[in-house]
Amino acid sequence: MLSAKNILKLVLAAAVIVCIALFFFLPLNEYLSFEYLQRQRSAIVDLCLAHPALFIATYIAIYVVLTSLSIPSATLLTLIGGAVFGTMRGTIVVVFASALGAVCAFILARYVLRDYVQKKFSTHLSLINRGVAEEGAFYLFGLRVAPVVPYFVVNFVMALTPIRLWTYYWVTQLGMLPGTFLYVNSGKELGKLQSASGILSWALILSLVALGLFPLVAKKMVDAARSRIRKSH
Repeated sequence: MLSAKNILKLVLAAAVIVCIALFFFLPLNEYLSFEYLQRQRSAIVDLCLAHPALFIATYIAIYVVLTSLSIPSATLLTLIGGAVFGTMRGTIVVVFASALGAVCAFILARYVLRDYVQKKFSTHLSLINRGVAEEGAFYLFGLRVAPVVPYFVVNFVMALTPIRLWTYYWVTQLGMLPGTFLYVNSGKELGKLQSASGILSWALILSLVALGLFPLVAKKMVDAARSRIRKSH
């Protein structure tokens, strides 16, 4: 006979499946496109200016729910955040929302979907377990700064390691900050586009170049830091 704990897990797992199914079967993804943002940007910005606290809270809630369910939308939501909020406020809002969503996915994987995650991501698990054992929180920081492994995989697999929830949160928050800033800034520049000629603006070109180079530069820096850590041991 199933215990109350196992019944709760089954109910939560079923709720997750239903939410994901609803997202894809209903036309909700149509509202998460840059084309929709371009068409409705003035109305969205006006709504944000009229009700800033409510708008930001709703944006964060959407970001957290979609991220915790591992629905592929984080990049687009981050760009939209930049287009609507601007660089500085957008970075603060997005990095908080993304870290909170990652924590929710972490908790979901650790306490509800453990068996599924263990089976689905077993190849990643052994690699990450070894990295955490050798480098501790720095290993997670490296995964966040230099996204070699997809974020949603990190969210799930790290839940099966011994890392503490608080450590996972602050390292994720800190590690996502540089990349979030670049994506939000790119979103701000893309949000300004009114015609194809705007693509040739220096601000947009530099923003996209920085966004493209960031993973390579970040990986080099993380590898250098990792080498120094290993030598010190």
